[in-house]
Amino acid sequence: MPTIDRGGVKIYYEAEGEGYPVLFTHGYSATAQMWQPQREALGSRYRFITWDMRGHGRTDSPAQLDAYSEAETVADIAAILDAEGAEQAVIGGLSLGGYMTLGFWQAHPQRCRALVLCDTGPGYRNPTAREQWNETAEQRAVALETRGFEALGRSPEVAQTAAGHRTPQGLANAARGMLKQFDARVIEGLPQISVPTLIIVGENDRPYLAGTDYMAAKIPGARKVVIANAGHASNIDQPAAFNDALLGFLSEVGIPSRAKTGA
Repeated sequence: MPTIDRGGVKIYYEAEGEGYPVLFTHGYSATAQMWQPQREALGSRYRFITWDMRGHGRTDSPAQLDAYSEAETVADIAAILDAEGAEQAVIGGLSLGGYMTLGFWQAHPQRCRALVLCDTGPGYRNPTAREQWNETAEQRAVALETRGFEALGRSPEVAQTAAGHRTPQGLANAARGMLKQFDARVIEGLPQISVPTLIIVGENDRPYLAGTDYMAAKIPGARKVVIANAGHASNIDQPAAFNDALLGFLSEVGIPSRAKTGA
């Protein structure tokens, strides 16, 4: 599978199928493998691109903390699209990957044909709430440094992909540099989103129900789908319902499908 080199950091990604590019980013402490339930459904119609963020899976885990940030993650996504020759794509992600999708929109709106935000939130406008989130991220980093991979959670997307990580220090660095939030730019930019946006959330993903409601209210024309009998990893818990919602949205907003055109 291909890799790209960004300043000496090798970024791993996978691309399958042909047609319009659809790039998805995994959640924190997961890997590209979490999108396995979507590979056939999307790969048969589109160019489906998934990747491992810094500190995760088969992507490098640089030692320098400043190599992990929202800006570097956004630049990694742009570099993958460049490697694929894609000027524009559908950009999506789950949890941290969804937040980075919003960050990518802010940096490169012209490269986004549509957005897919799965079981995620837009961050915090309130500095106190943001600091509480960051304290939790720091606790996760310390736990990984002291207990290793045993500190990983047991959520479906993590359990399915945990064996693919190289080092717990990479995940700890990602928690400090990528999971933590440092301003309110993303949440304040929601009303400026001008491309079709699908918001998906599992009905049992209680920590993210309010956040997805907020995004649906603030993003102009956004569509929200609640997946029944699903938790935080709605794409794994109920893959058929998730895929139906996703494919229906892509068709509805006019993303050309190879399966329909026969191209």
